[in-house]
Amino acid sequence: MIVPVGALAALSAILFGIGLFGFLARRNLLLMFVSVEIMLNAVNLSLVGFSRHLGDPRGQGLALFVIAVAAAEAGIGLGLLLVLNRNAPGAGVADLNRLKG
Repeated sequence: MIVPVGALAALSAILFGIGLFGFLARRNLLLMFVSVEIMLNAVNLSLVGFSRHLGDPRGQGLALFVIAVAAAEAGIGLGLLLVLNRNAPGAGVADLNRLKG
């Protein structure tokens, strides 16, 4: 069964909207990173859907690149979160200015 490309685009737009709302509405750094991951997965869904619809594998290759960037972003983000939590337990996003060296 082939899913219509319009349904994939709609699902991707909904997921991106949820991720954007989560990023803008939250003050918790970990939840902000989860929201960014949701947005990147929405982009991946649209890339793969349109790639399959057009019969061009370049979109799937680009989706793999986005997954690699998301993994790097998660590693850096969790590192920042650990450093911030060691310096000031319970600190929020507004306290990231303390990390300037």
